[in-house]
Formats: sequence, C-alpha cells, structure tokens
Amino acid sequence: MVDAAKEPAEAQGLQPAAPTPEPGAGAAPSEAPLPEGADPETAESGGSGAPDAVSEGAVEKLGRPLPEGVRRRVVGLASDALGGLPSAELPQSLRQYVKFTPARRAKYAATALAAALESEPAFRVRIAERLRLGQPDLVKALESGTVPGAADPMDVAAAAYLVRSAGWSRLVTEAGEEAERAGAEDAAAEAGRLVEKLQAELAEVRAAARADLDRQRAEFEGVRREAESLRKKVRSLESDTRRAQAETRRVAGELEAAKAQAASERGAAESEARRLRHRVSELENVAEQGRRSAREGRSVEDMRLRLLLDTVLQSAQGLQRELALPVSQIRPADLVEAVVPGAASPHDVARRGLAEDDPALLDQLLAIPQVHLVVDGYNVTKTGYPTLPLEQQRIRLLGGLAMLAQRTQAEVTCVFDGQDLDVPVIMAPPRGVRVRFSRTGETADELIRRLVRAEPQGRPVVVVSTDREVAEGVRKAGARPVASVLLLNRLARP
Repeated sequence: MVDAAKEPAEAQGLQPAAPTPEPGAGAAPSEAPLPEGADPETAESGGSGAPDAVSEGAVEKLGRPLPEGVRRRVVGLASDALGGLPSAELPQSLRQYVKFTPARRAKYAATALAAALESEPAFRVRIAERLRLGQPDLVKALESGTVPGAADPMDVAAAAYLVRSAGWSRLVTEAGEEAERAGAEDAAAEAGRLVEKLQAELAEVRAAARADLDRQRAEFEGVRREAESLRKKVRSLESDTRRAQAETRRVAGELEAAKAQAASERGAAESEARRLRHRVSELENVAEQGRRSAREGRSVEDMRLRLLLDTVLQSAQGLQRELALPVSQIRPADLVEAVVPGAASPHDVARRGLAEDDPALLDQLLAIPQVHLVVDGYNVTKTGYPTLPLEQQRIRLLGGLAMLAQRTQAEVTCVFDGQDLDVPVIMAPPRGVRVRFSRTGETADELIRRLVRAEPQGRPVVVVSTDREVAEGVRKAGARPVASVLLLNRLARP
C-alpha cells in the first residue's frame, strides 16, 4: 500500500511521505548516502552504522516539487551511472534500460529514473557513491556543510539531492529559485529584445508606409495627367469620327453613281457581245467550208505520200534483215528517270493474312533472298523452356537454329545477354549460326540494335524477340520484328 501511494507523487517529482512505522517496528530506513566502507544492506535494514548527519538529512523534505533544472541534472547523473551497476542491484523498472546509451536513457527513461531515485533509497545510495567517485571534492564539501563558490548551483543541488547531506532541501530549493530568477531575467531580456525588434520593425513599416504613400501620390498624379491626355485624345477621335462619317456618306453617293454607270455600260457590252457572237458564227461557217475544200484537194497528195512512206519502210526492213541488226533491248521509257519498284521486303510478308504465331509466316520471311535472322536468345529460351539451366537452354536453341539455317540457307545470328557473366563462356557454335554475347555493361537488346544498324539499308532483317522495346527499336531501324513463340513453333515442326 505504501508503494501504491508513492507512484502518483513520483510522477510529479514530489518527495513521498515516510510511512508510519508499525508498533514494535524499527525506525524508518535512512535515505542518506552511506559513508565509504559501509554496507548498503545494513543501512537499508535500519543499522546504526551511519553518522548523525545522515539521520538528520533523512528527515528533511522538499516543500515544493523538484525544480526542473535540478531534475534534469539528477536524471542525467543517474543515466550515466546506470550502465555501470549490476542488474541485480537495479530496481525492476530500470532493468529494461540497462543496454541503452546514456543519452537514450536520459530521453526515454527519465520518468522511471526520477521515480526510482525518489522511491528506492538503496538505488539513490548507489548513484551517490558513483557521484562521490566522479566528484569527490563537491561531495566532501557538501558533507562538511560548505558550498563551493565556483560550482554550478544546479550541480550543487543535484549532488545534495543524491547525497542527502544536511541542508540538502534548502540547496535544492535555492537552486530552483535561482533557476526561476535566471529564467525570469532571460525572459525579461528576451522580451526587451523583442520589444526593440518590434519597435524597429514598426519604424520600418512606418517608413515603408510613408514611402508607399508618396509613391501612390506620384502615381495618382501620373494617372491624372494621363487621364487628361486621354480625354484630349477622345475629343480628337470624336472629331475624326465625324469627318470620317461625312466622308463615308460622300463615298457612298459616288458608289451609287458608279453602280448606275456600270449597269449602263454592262447593257451596252452585252449588246456588243451578242453582235460579236453572231459574227463569229458566220466566220466559223466560212472556215468550215474552207477546210472541206482543202481536204478534198489534199486527198490525192495524201495517197502519194502514203505510197512513198510504204516504199521507205519496206526498204528499211530489207536493210535490217540484210545487216542482221539485233532487236533493241532499251526502250525510250527505260531512259525516263522515275522510282523503280523494289523487291519483296520482310514488311510485305505481314500483309499476306497469316497469323503472328503461324510458322508459315517465318518460312515466308526466311524465303526472302539474303535475309538475316537475328534471335534474342534468352528471350526465346525463357519463353519456351524456362525451367532448364541456362547452358541447356543455349544448347537446345542453337541446335534448332543450326537445322533451320541448313534448311533455309539464311544468315542466322543468336545473341545472348553476357553482362552478368563472371567468366567467358567456352562453347563451339554450330555450323551456320553466329553466336554473340553482349559486353560488360551492355544488354542483349542494345547489341541487337547495333547489329540491325550495321546492316546496309534495304537488306531484309528479321529480329525474333517478345520484348516490346526491342521490337519498336528494330522496326524504326528497318527490321521486321516477330514474336519468340513464332520461332518456337517453327523449331517444333519437323
């Protein structure tokens, strides 16, 4: 029940009240640090080995919560010393923080450390002993009843809280009041600096406002002058508009007169046109009569000319037979510059209505003269038989390509990805198949695109790959891409 009553006080940094001893029980255990060489267990069990100063310090209490600055110093000292204590000597609530660094203990175990220091006298004695080893002069001065003048009041208060020497509560209280006074002075100084800053900003705002007001006045004056100028321009434009309207009315009258004159002239022109058409008709009749007379007079001349032409042609044919002149192979149309249709290309085969996975489509592509078949090796093998090891995949694919090259007489190049190879691949390429691995830092797709670009423009090139990026790249370079399943179907066919 005593421990349960202590917990709320520990959460607020308060000193718990000493429990009332039961009748017949010994005195309350002392919370003061033990002198050197004393047994902590003896002191906790109520032994009489501690000096009188310890007993006097044990009855002292804080009249207020532990000041925050002193609390932080005490928690920092406890977190630094916690790692050097055996786990068996630590309170149960602190054992989970033993493996933390001092900084992490001070951050995450601050509340647990403060509660243990307040409620566990033995633990506080252990921390005080560590403090006595680290700052012996300060501890001795406190135990002798003197306070070092050059020491930090917070350090003095923290040490007094742990050692519990005579007058420790007064030192802690004075340190808290000193910290509050320092905080109040800092707050006052900060408020003064803030006031000065605000006054400077206010002066700047006022100066900016005055400058802005002057600028707005100058702008208003400029706008006023510009408005006056615009009013003058408006009056001038109104006068010009009236003159333009008068000019428009005058031009409209002249236009009406011109229209009437044009209508009169059009009537006269139409009469003249009718007279001229009649005259042309008369002249056409006269010309037709003249042509008829000329044809009748020229028929005899035409007959004589045709007889002479037949004689010349027969003489030329006889001369050709006598000289045995060959028939000319070049015609005049052959000498006219134009675009000559080319031979069939791999892209023409796609228009013959075959399915993309029909092996006959690959047969038609490989039947094109001088065709070059480029195969993305691993793309085909991982599509057809991905469970085999890579070496077995290569052997199976190259065997099928060798038979295909022998049947079609096509140039075949098989490309494998070699950028992840640890050692060079030792193998004997089959007859009729060129085998290439990509270099370190280069993918098989990049090597395929370089092979396609190396071919002359116009040569039929077929690339087997399911990779969409490869297909788009080689199509732009002029090659025909086909799916890997098409080659697998062709190789599976006897």
